[in-house]
Amino acid sequence: MKPPRLTPIAAAVFSICFSAAAHADEAQAAKEAAPPVMQKVEIKGAAASYDARRDDTASKTVVGSEEIQKYGDTSVNDVLKRLPGITVGGAAGRGGGEIRMRGLGSGYTQILINGERAPAGFAIDSLAPDVIERIEILRAASAEFSTQSIAGTINIVLKKALKAAQHEVKFSEGKGSKFSSPSVSLQMSDKDGRMSYSFGGNAWRYMYNRMTPSFDTGTDAAGIPNLDRSATSRDQGRSDGFNLSPRINWTLDGGDTLTSQSFFNLNQFAGNSHRRITTDLGAPPDYDRVDSTFSNHNGFGRTDLNWVHKLAEGAKLDLKAAVSENRNTADSFQLGGNNGLPATLARTVVSESKETGFSTQGKYSTPLTFGSAPADGQGEAPTEHALALGWDAGVTQRDDVRNQREAPLPGSSPVNTDEGFGAKVTRLALFGQDEWNVTPLWSVYTGLRWEGLDTRSDGNNFDAVSQRSSVLSPLMQTLIKLPNKKDQVRLALTRTYKAPSTAALIPRKFTSTNNSPTEPDRRGNPNLKPELALGLDASIEHYWGEGGLLSASASVRRIENYTHQGLLYEDQRWVSTSINDGRAETRGIELEAKFPMRALLDTAPALDLRASVSRNWSRVESVPGPDNRLDQQTPISATLGVDYKSPSGVLSTGSNFSFRNGGLARLSGSQGGYSSVRRDLDVYALWKLDPQNNLRVAVSNLLAQDYTTESLYSDANGTQNRMSVASGETQLRVTVEKRF
Repeated sequence: MKPPRLTPIAAAVFSICFSAAAHADEAQAAKEAAPPVMQKVEIKGAAASYDARRDDTASKTVVGSEEIQKYGDTSVNDVLKRLPGITVGGAAGRGGGEIRMRGLGSGYTQILINGERAPAGFAIDSLAPDVIERIEILRAASAEFSTQSIAGTINIVLKKALKAAQHEVKFSEGKGSKFSSPSVSLQMSDKDGRMSYSFGGNAWRYMYNRMTPSFDTGTDAAGIPNLDRSATSRDQGRSDGFNLSPRINWTLDGGDTLTSQSFFNLNQFAGNSHRRITTDLGAPPDYDRVDSTFSNHNGFGRTDLNWVHKLAEGAKLDLKAAVSENRNTADSFQLGGNNGLPATLARTVVSESKETGFSTQGKYSTPLTFGSAPADGQGEAPTEHALALGWDAGVTQRDDVRNQREAPLPGSSPVNTDEGFGAKVTRLALFGQDEWNVTPLWSVYTGLRWEGLDTRSDGNNFDAVSQRSSVLSPLMQTLIKLPNKKDQVRLALTRTYKAPSTAALIPRKFTSTNNSPTEPDRRGNPNLKPELALGLDASIEHYWGEGGLLSASASVRRIENYTHQGLLYEDQRWVSTSINDGRAETRGIELEAKFPMRALLDTAPALDLRASVSRNWSRVESVPGPDNRLDQQTPISATLGVDYKSPSGVLSTGSNFSFRNGGLARLSGSQGGYSSVRRDLDVYALWKLDPQNNLRVAVSNLLAQDYTTESLYSDANGTQNRMSVASGETQLRVTVEKRF
């Protein structure tokens, strides 16, 4: 493995950070050596001093609600893009970007809501930050959550009623040159005896009108240009949505608790697109003008009941059952023609899907102590264990209908289809885990999880599909705290996997309008196998002062049954389908620093600084040559941020710069992809006008950088390349917050 090459800015940042840490340690040592002038005693509760990242044996980073709401974001994706080691794909401000850890996409990165996967078709970026209590980032797998987490897990925990009476309403307006986005939210919580509740509600609207250019070029076998097309797409649309998250807690006799939590989300979208293609060289497309209208309605609801029963000697039983339903309807109309002649394509597609699910989880946990402290105070101290055993099971039924109708226009060859299919997925997981405090400075986490999946589907235009798979995942993590109480080392060895999605297994075929190697038809593959990964993680962390942290980590994943999108040529059409293709390997390093300036100088302003750099490599054995990155992996990402709070606490302000590298990625011997660098600069200011009223102003994507993507194809007959450009847009958002 070649040594990492960091940018000069990144190298300078971390040079300053490590130097800062050294000076802070020296200053702290000097303070300890000096005679005390006055002794200040500060008593903190255990909950206040607990830091999951520093204290838990199983590595976990927790992002709290204050950090989540800092920039007044309306999408959780905008929050995640500022976190160390996490990148969000796509163009800034366009929404729908893929969430990635270690530069790998959502298929490798597990996204959970309250510990469970969201259903297919649910857009995570529609989740409003105001309903989120915290975000947990697990870079190494633990047995309690699914081990479908080769890159890691992001668990989004919705708000709970943990505070006394609290009522808050927010009105927000976001504006860019080609879009606007108003929103409103309401948060309430209160207690009445043994009962407490919380309620969150959010509603928003997003309207846009923009132009997106694209270009198709190609060469023949001799490298001579034989294709030159340009296209413009004018797109406009409106999206409306809201979500509700009510929660009720009851405290029962004996300290038991019963909790009912629900989440409801509704989105509807309507838009149109007008695409015009000009051909300067080569054969024209099937349709050089395509006018489209489309709409979509998505509704998701989930409710669960959680009972926690306290047992003797600190043991407890945690039981949960949940039901969910997701409905999606979509319709579209395309009118296509060529050479200024009357239309030869008039296609209407109506589709509907419904997914219902039931799940149950249970966990028994108990503390165990072996040995006893010797009477004379000499000898070894007793060892402590936190043992947990549990299950996670569920069944999901999905039913889809898709009807396509094409008008019999002169010169056309209508294709009319009626498709229907059903799929049932049954899963069962059993797990056990133990956190063992071997000594006060050394703890070990061990876990074992077995997961089984059974997928069955049938339809009116394909043979029945039945696939059963199971994975046994042994897990081990250890935390070693050094005697100086400032440094600690972590190691983790995990076995994780990535199961193929239900849609990827079903051999349905979706046809493209202008079929080509860069715009192929799509079809599922019922023979897909899960990808299996063996992972090793290591990190060293240095803590100092109040909130100071320096961290360096490295990881490697060895993946079997690697899956990628293959490209076939069948019946005079190009078809894309997922295939298993041997082995792959991904490696990465991550550096992170954060500290308050007052850790260096007592008289410094109240500035909090943070920075991170991640470097990732990967290699697919079946794709020879350079740039054969796994899943178009992001090679380099970085963040740099600063926050300031005035002495009176009236004003808080800050800024964050995030960087995501792009470049060429070879997907197979004939396919490739390219994405440009993405740079995001965001700033915010919060004025606390009085105890009940706040004003928050944020400007995101200040650099307004365009984002370019390319799809490439090459074989013995030549090359073909499609490039699209998404224009960058700066957004100003003003939020008024009122407590009552």
